[in-house]
Amino acid sequence: MKSREPLIRAKRFKIEDARRRLAQIDTMIAEFDRMASELERDIAAEEQRSGITDPKHFAYPPLAASARQRRENLVRSADELRGQRAEAQAAFDEAEAELGLVEAAGERERGDGEPIERRAAWRQGEPARL
Repeated sequence: MKSREPLIRAKRFKIEDARRRLAQIDTMIAEFDRMASELERDIAAEEQRSGITDPKHFAYPPLAASARQRRENLVRSADELRGQRAEAQAAFDEAEAELGLVEAAGERERGDGEPIERRAAWRQGEPARL
Protein backbone atom coordinates (compact mmCIF):
# COMPACT_ATOMS: atom_id res chain seq x y z
CA MET A 1 0.00 0.00 0.00
CA LYS A 2 1.18 3.55 -0.65
CA SER A 3 2.93 5.48 2.04
CA ARG A 4 0.76 8.01 3.79
CA GLU A 5 3.66 10.39 4.48
CA PRO A 6 2.89 12.82 1.61
CA LEU A 7 -0.74 12.99 2.72
CA ILE A 8 0.28 13.51 6.34
CA ARG A 9 2.70 16.29 5.32
CA ALA A 10 -0.05 17.96 3.30
CA LYS A 11 -2.45 17.79 6.25
CA ARG A 12 0.19 19.21 8.60
CA PHE A 13 0.85 22.04 6.15
CA LYS A 14 -2.88 22.75 6.04
CA ILE A 15 -2.96 22.89 9.84
CA GLU A 16 0.02 25.26 10.00
CA ASP A 17 -1.56 27.47 7.32
CA ALA A 18 -4.82 27.61 9.30
CA ARG A 19 -2.85 28.36 12.49
CA ARG A 20 -1.04 31.25 10.76
CA ARG A 21 -4.34 32.59 9.45
CA LEU A 22 -5.84 32.49 12.94
CA ALA A 23 -2.83 34.33 14.35
CA GLN A 24 -3.07 37.01 11.64
CA ILE A 25 -6.77 37.51 12.25
CA ASP A 26 -6.23 37.70 16.02
CA THR A 27 -3.50 40.30 15.50
CA MET A 28 -5.70 42.39 13.23
CA ILE A 29 -8.64 42.23 15.64
CA ALA A 30 -6.42 43.30 18.54
CA GLU A 31 -4.98 46.16 16.47
CA PHE A 32 -8.43 47.36 15.38
CA ASP A 33 -9.70 47.22 18.97
CA ARG A 34 -6.67 49.18 20.18
CA MET A 35 -7.12 51.83 17.49
CA ALA A 36 -10.85 52.09 18.25
CA SER A 37 -10.17 52.65 21.95
CA GLU A 38 -7.59 55.33 21.12
CA LEU A 39 -10.13 57.05 18.89
CA GLU A 40 -12.70 56.83 21.68
CA ARG A 41 -10.29 58.69 23.97
CA ASP A 42 -9.65 61.28 21.25
CA ILE A 43 -13.39 61.78 20.73
CA ALA A 44 -13.98 62.22 24.45
CA ALA A 45 -11.11 64.72 24.71
CA GLU A 46 -12.37 66.74 21.73
CA GLU A 47 -15.93 66.75 23.05
CA GLN A 48 -14.71 67.85 26.46
CA ARG A 49 -12.58 70.61 24.91
CA SER A 50 -15.51 71.95 22.86
CA GLY A 51 -18.19 71.29 25.48
CA ILE A 52 -20.49 69.70 22.84
CA THR A 53 -21.21 66.00 23.08
CA ASP A 54 -24.16 65.70 20.67
CA PRO A 55 -22.92 64.61 17.22
CA LYS A 56 -26.04 66.16 15.63
CA HIS A 57 -25.30 69.61 17.05
CA PHE A 58 -24.40 72.14 14.35
CA ALA A 59 -21.20 73.12 16.18
CA TYR A 60 -20.01 69.57 16.90
CA PRO A 61 -16.24 69.47 16.29
CA PRO A 62 -15.36 68.08 12.84
CA LEU A 63 -12.34 66.29 14.32
CA ALA A 64 -14.62 64.40 16.74
CA ALA A 65 -17.09 63.63 13.94
CA SER A 66 -14.41 62.16 11.68
CA ALA A 67 -12.85 60.23 14.58
CA ARG A 68 -16.29 58.87 15.50
CA GLN A 69 -16.83 57.66 11.90
CA ARG A 70 -13.39 56.08 11.81
CA ARG A 71 -14.04 54.32 15.12
CA GLU A 72 -17.36 52.95 13.83
CA ASN A 73 -15.61 51.63 10.72
CA LEU A 74 -12.93 49.96 12.82
CA VAL A 75 -15.51 48.34 15.10
CA ARG A 76 -17.44 47.07 12.07
CA SER A 77 -14.24 45.69 10.53
CA ALA A 78 -13.28 43.97 13.79
CA ASP A 79 -16.73 42.35 13.95
CA GLU A 80 -16.34 41.07 10.38
CA LEU A 81 -12.92 39.69 11.29
CA ARG A 82 -14.45 37.88 14.25
CA GLY A 83 -16.77 36.13 11.80
CA GLN A 84 -13.82 35.24 9.60
CA ARG A 85 -11.99 33.98 12.66
CA ALA A 86 -14.85 31.62 13.48
CA GLU A 87 -14.65 30.23 9.93
CA ALA A 88 -10.87 29.91 10.15
CA GLN A 89 -11.18 28.14 13.51
CA ALA A 90 -13.64 25.68 11.98
CA ALA A 91 -11.21 25.04 9.09
CA PHE A 92 -8.39 24.52 11.60
CA ASP A 93 -10.44 22.07 13.65
CA GLU A 94 -11.43 20.18 10.50
CA ALA A 95 -7.81 19.98 9.34
CA GLU A 96 -6.74 18.63 12.74
CA ALA A 97 -9.47 16.00 12.62
CA GLU A 98 -8.44 14.96 9.11
CA LEU A 99 -4.81 14.65 10.19
CA GLY A 100 -5.85 12.53 13.14
CA LEU A 101 -7.76 10.18 10.86
CA VAL A 102 -4.89 9.87 8.40
CA GLU A 103 -2.36 9.28 11.16
CA ALA A 104 -4.61 6.68 12.77
CA ALA A 105 -5.00 4.87 9.46
CA GLY A 106 -1.23 4.92 9.04
CA GLU A 107 -0.75 3.51 12.52
CA ARG A 108 -3.21 0.68 11.82
CA GLU A 109 -1.33 -0.19 8.65
CA ARG A 110 2.00 -0.23 10.46
CA GLY A 111 0.59 -2.07 13.47
CA ASP A 112 1.59 -5.60 12.53
CA GLY A 113 3.84 -4.76 9.61
CA GLU A 114 1.26 -5.69 6.98
CA PRO A 115 -1.50 -3.52 5.56
CA ILE A 116 -5.00 -4.25 6.72
CA GLU A 117 -6.94 -6.16 4.11
CA ARG A 118 -10.09 -4.62 2.79
CA ARG A 119 -13.09 -6.80 3.30
CA ALA A 120 -15.85 -6.87 0.76
CA ALA A 121 -19.27 -8.39 0.99
CA TRP A 122 -19.14 -11.95 -0.25
CA ARG A 123 -22.07 -13.54 -1.95
CA GLN A 124 -22.27 -17.22 -2.63
CA GLY A 125 -21.26 -17.98 -6.21
CA GLU A 126 -19.10 -14.84 -6.55
CA PRO A 127 -15.38 -14.67 -5.99
CA ALA A 128 -14.35 -12.64 -2.98
CA ARG A 129 -12.95 -9.17 -3.81
CA LEU A 130 -10.13 -7.74 -1.77
